Amino acid sequence: MGLIQKIFGTYSDREIKRILPMQKKVLDLEEKYRAMTDEELKATTPALKERIAGGEDLNSVLPDAFACCREAADRVLGMRHFPVQILGGIVLHQGRIAEMRTGEGKTLVATLPAYLNALTGKGVHIVTVNDYLAKRDSEWMGKVYRFLGLSVGLIVHGLDNAERRAAYACDITYGTNNEFGFDYLRDNMVIYKTDKVQREHYFAIVDEVDSILIDEARTPLIISGQGDKSTDLYQKADQFAKRLKVVRVTEQDNKEEHDDVDGDYIVDEKARTATLTAAGVKKAEEFFGIENLTDGDNMEIQHHINQAIRAHGIMQRDVDYVVKDGEVIIVDEFTGRLMLGRRYNEGLHQAIEAKEGVKVERESKTLATITFQNFFRMYDKLAGMTGTALTEADEFMQIYKLDVVEIPTNKPIARVDNPDVVYKTEQAKFNAVIENIIDCHKKGQPVLVGTISIEKSELLSSMLKRHGIKHEVLNAKYHEKEAEIVAQAGKYGAVTIATNMAGRGTDIMLGGNAEYMAKADLRAAGYDDEIISEATGFADTDNAEILEARKMFREKMDQYRAEISTEAEKVKEAGGLMIIGTERHESRRIDNQLRGRAGRQGDPGETRFFMSLEDDLMRLFGGERIQNMMNMIGAEDDLPIEAKILSNSIESAQMKVETRNFSIRKNVLQFDDVMNRQREIIYSQRNKVLEGEDISDIVKKMVSETIDETVDRYLVDKEVHDNWNLEGLRDYFLGWLTVPEDMRYNTEQLSEVTDEDIKKMLKERAEKIYAAREQKFTSPIMREVERVVLLRNVDTKWMQHIDDMEELKRGMYLRSYAQKDPVVEYRIEGFDMFDAMIESIREDTVKLMFTIQLRTNEEPKREQVAKPTEEAHGTSDGSLENKPRHVKKVGRNDPCPCGSGKKYKKCCGRDA
Repeated sequence: MGLIQKIFGTYSDREIKRILPMQKKVLDLEEKYRAMTDEELKATTPALKERIAGGEDLNSVLPDAFACCREAADRVLGMRHFPVQILGGIVLHQGRIAEMRTGEGKTLVATLPAYLNALTGKGVHIVTVNDYLAKRDSEWMGKVYRFLGLSVGLIVHGLDNAERRAAYACDITYGTNNEFGFDYLRDNMVIYKTDKVQREHYFAIVDEVDSILIDEARTPLIISGQGDKSTDLYQKADQFAKRLKVVRVTEQDNKEEHDDVDGDYIVDEKARTATLTAAGVKKAEEFFGIENLTDGDNMEIQHHINQAIRAHGIMQRDVDYVVKDGEVIIVDEFTGRLMLGRRYNEGLHQAIEAKEGVKVERESKTLATITFQNFFRMYDKLAGMTGTALTEADEFMQIYKLDVVEIPTNKPIARVDNPDVVYKTEQAKFNAVIENIIDCHKKGQPVLVGTISIEKSELLSSMLKRHGIKHEVLNAKYHEKEAEIVAQAGKYGAVTIATNMAGRGTDIMLGGNAEYMAKADLRAAGYDDEIISEATGFADTDNAEILEARKMFREKMDQYRAEISTEAEKVKEAGGLMIIGTERHESRRIDNQLRGRAGRQGDPGETRFFMSLEDDLMRLFGGERIQNMMNMIGAEDDLPIEAKILSNSIESAQMKVETRNFSIRKNVLQFDDVMNRQREIIYSQRNKVLEGEDISDIVKKMVSETIDETVDRYLVDKEVHDNWNLEGLRDYFLGWLTVPEDMRYNTEQLSEVTDEDIKKMLKERAEKIYAAREQKFTSPIMREVERVVLLRNVDTKWMQHIDDMEELKRGMYLRSYAQKDPVVEYRIEGFDMFDAMIESIREDTVKLMFTIQLRTNEEPKREQVAKPTEEAHGTSDGSLENKPRHVKKVGRNDPCPCGSGKKYKKCCGRDA
């Protein structure tokens, strides 16, 4: 801690000091609310709603709302918010991030701001990382809200539209980030207003906010439709990639030096890129039978090769993904969990499938997409909770305008964080880890060992087996038992190996977890998982079997709690939970999450990280500096070095990676911001149509603008009428606005007529034809036709535009070679394309309104343009690589070949 912090305190200290008076007001009301009857307490909710409806500020209502909710939680759950939890609740209500240590009761804290803000009637969303936590918290904390007269909804996978709509209509709605995001996208694809499920986005409280807003920020949500491209080229590119020789480098700047080495492609391990060398390009041209790989016509082949060499050179089995039941499943780099249902986009997943010899699935077509960054920024107020946010405070502020406030713990922290130890070799490091585990095991101290890959967890497991030490392994391959294994990691003498932060959201209690032991007894008694889930949940029921199982569960819980209490004392005497990190993660935050598993609620605990110079972080980012230090110190391979200067260098290496990753996420956001503005315009227009607005004036304006622009396009020269393309103009409108005899002027007539005369004639005729159609079909049907036609055109063009923008983005990285800012170029060209799309929507809508065939007095039916086939996340790789762009022979800004003198994009290019 620096001198200034010692004098003035940290930012969090100062912010906590500011809200202490508000906390005191809540605590002062404790006796008032404790003295109330249940009926009086319940009557507080409508009274507070009236005060808010009468114009009173939420901050002035806060003390009463918090005190009321606190008393209700005590009566219903037997849990009264501690004073520090009230501080956390105030921070969340203010729209900030509350950093609270593991075991400090974040779930209970959220009830305070959720109850207060739900009194507005606008709805509060509480966002969790998985369905299990959403269900558990909605039932558990839902008892408090329901006692106070508020409704609680739950959004999980598998609900139909009616169930979702009912859940969103509740005062407080629990769900996962994925479900909230996908529902937003689906709402903007519906064809009837009544099919929408969400309300406004008023206030969201995000649990594990760093996981959702930081770790997930590079992975856009995507709703896809069925693609139609063959997968043969992936197989061929894979065959080619298998023949190539790879050269690995760790410094991006040195790639040029390697271009003439004996290799076909270079893998930059630091930047995670794979690039063909000149020799590789030559081999590709021979293998695929083409003259020039970089030719525009061969961009698709180049794209497939790029993905194939990435699949072989960068993506590692049992690190980045696993193969299970003939399927490639992504492993979450932050949690070690399997990401079921997710696929890498841009063909990378297909390339890995070809590499692993499993069925290659077809690429899908994107129908709708949004990043979590832009989704959560739509909320009027956003707040978050986590145990680890301070290291990312700058990013939270820059991207989300959220500051991080560290909430004091209820009890002093008794955990000891030992200095890092560094070995020269990985083998020496693992030998030391095993020795440490054996020492702890002898005295009964439970050990949780964190690894960063499945491969390393299985290596440690085999070493422990050789020493005869019983242990549990938790990685993506064995995720089914995750919560159970993690819950028992605090038992006397337990040894648990876990990949990354697996088991997040499950408390490790010293002596063991009574809940999971009782669940195991229910399973042994023959109850199925569904009954166990209901019996151990908090939902009200009159099902006899569930009630019987619940009775047994509670009896077993009481029995095990007594046993665990005794065992917990033995564990405390042994030193509490020992956390061993076998490698530093790229992010300090992930290391802090591992540390945070020990020392919950004032329990004793210990942590230590073991590293070697062969670890990826040290090898790629530590540079030669750390190696030179080790050599200067003269360290033996099997002797550890504990030096503060080494720890500082390691932290510096981590900060380098964090800065790079933040830069990638920021880059993703800058590109998505361009798309987001366009998405807002399109969705706003769609909503006007869905709301059933009369858009006849909009359509009439479209008719007028289409006539003006089309006449200007064909009658370019205002002075020399002989140059007018009257035949082209007539043909454009033929069959719906013109007839073959129109605009056949003699020389005298041609010299006298003006372009304005022609515009006037066409507009008057359009008005008459439109009025006649309206009279024939009736006004109500015509209004619905306008809505149906516009909606269909908007959806069709928008989906194509999403693909076009993706293709545009792939080629943007090349602009940096021309000293141009790719984001600026993308914004300029993207809006040109957007303008062209709007023009195309207008022209197609006008044409269809004059040609559509209807039966008299029969209202047209709306149809969805494309039906979603899957929901997924894009790749978490933020690199901008080259995807096929099917280069056109004429550039969008080139003169149009028709000779009009206009740019191609403003002329014939609109129809291309």
